[in-house]
Formats: sequence, C-alpha cells, structure tokens
Amino acid sequence: MADGRVPGVRMSVSTAYCEAWEGFWRDTPEGPGAAIFDCDAELAAGTHLPLLQPFADATLPIVDIGCGTGTQTRYLAAHFNRAVGVDLSQEAVAHARRADAGKVAEFRQLNAADPAAVDELHNNLGDANVYMRAVVHQSEPSARPAIAAAVATLIGSRGRAFVVELLSRSKSVLAQAAQGPSGPPPKLASIFDHGLTPAEADDALIPELFRSLGLTVLASGETDLVMTEHRADGSRIDLPAQWMVLGRDG
Repeated sequence: MADGRVPGVRMSVSTAYCEAWEGFWRDTPEGPGAAIFDCDAELAAGTHLPLLQPFADATLPIVDIGCGTGTQTRYLAAHFNRAVGVDLSQEAVAHARRADAGKVAEFRQLNAADPAAVDELHNNLGDANVYMRAVVHQSEPSARPAIAAAVATLIGSRGRAFVVELLSRSKSVLAQAAQGPSGPPPKLASIFDHGLTPAEADDALIPELFRSLGLTVLASGETDLVMTEHRADGSRIDLPAQWMVLGRDG
C-alpha cells in the first residue's frame, strides 16, 4: 500500500440502490436546501473545516465524496487549490454542475465502491484530502468496506480525511419527526419514499472500518448534522453524528 491504494476490495453496490438515488435526485427540485441534508455550507463544511485544517495540507486537492448538489464542495473550493465533488448519482452531479454558476469546483459521477474508478481518480489527482459527510451510514452494508477503502486510496500517504456519520440514535430522532399529525414532513418523506434508509450503520463499525485499512484516527468527537427539514412544531431536525479526522502515520 505504499502508493495509497487498497487491494482486495470488490465493488458491491446493487442496481436497486443506484436507481433509488437516481430517482431521489430526479425528483428533488432545483435550489438550495431542497434536499433534507443540503444545508447551508456554513452549517456543515464551515464547522467541519476548522477540525480538519490543523492536519491537512491545503495545497493538495480535496474530494467531496457524496457531494449531492455540491453546496459543500463549492465552499471547500475556497480553501483548497482544487475541489472535486463526486457522487454515485448522475442526476446529483447534474444538479451540482447547474448550481456551480461560478465554476469554482469540478463534479463527476463516481461509484466510490468501485476500486478501479477510485484508483483512476487517485491517479488523476495524486494524494488528496477527503471530505465525506453521511455516506457510510446510508450505504448498503456490503458496500461499506469499499467506501472506507475509497477514502484510504484517495488520501494515499499525504492526504487527510474528514468523515462525519450519523449515530444510530438518529433513527429515533427521525422516527419521532415522522410521527407528526400529517406524517413525515415532505423532505423526510422523500427519503423514505425512495427506499433510502438513514442511520443503519453500527456506531463502532465506522471508525473500525478505517482502522482496519491502516488509517489512524487523528481526532474525533460528536456533533449534530444540520438538516433543512422541520418538525410540525417548526423546530429544525438536527441529527446526532460522530466525526473523525483520518490519516496515515509517517
């Protein structure tokens, strides 16, 4: 693994999972905040970046895995010399490109569970920093090791990764929010309607996935992921999460 690549991890994303995300993004309107997790960058990457910066070389590119509409990618582009947003869904990438009026970032479709595609991106960029917000917990169980391996491959020996994932107790927050008098609020209903299942990963599994690949947790803690949806009483739905900064020793 001297070049940062992770051998022996096979692609494992089902057609149904890919189609679920394509359908979700196809049905999501244009505009900031239309998706439940598409919060203002100041409330996401803006709070995460100070946790990553002490460890990261800003002259390296940064890859935003699961970029969605690119809101966070565009923010990160102001702090790194190159920002690349990647997403499994081509519909999401189309949203991101349309939203990037200033052309400050790059966006491309990438199945992060496909080692060959990840290798190609690493060959193109060299070692990079990674920003990944709430991707592992939403992935199919069989794909989670490959997603973690993608992070390890992309950072190589010089990059650092900031990973933030929902904690399992987020499920109860979402369940309570769905039990309003009119049922789930619209943005949350869209997640359920497309068969997506948030907060399904075991809390201890996530850091262990990265440690098993030879990565070191350089810093960690808990936070809340800000959503763009509200409960029936008007309060915003924020979800408990864990964050970590990852790298390789030496």
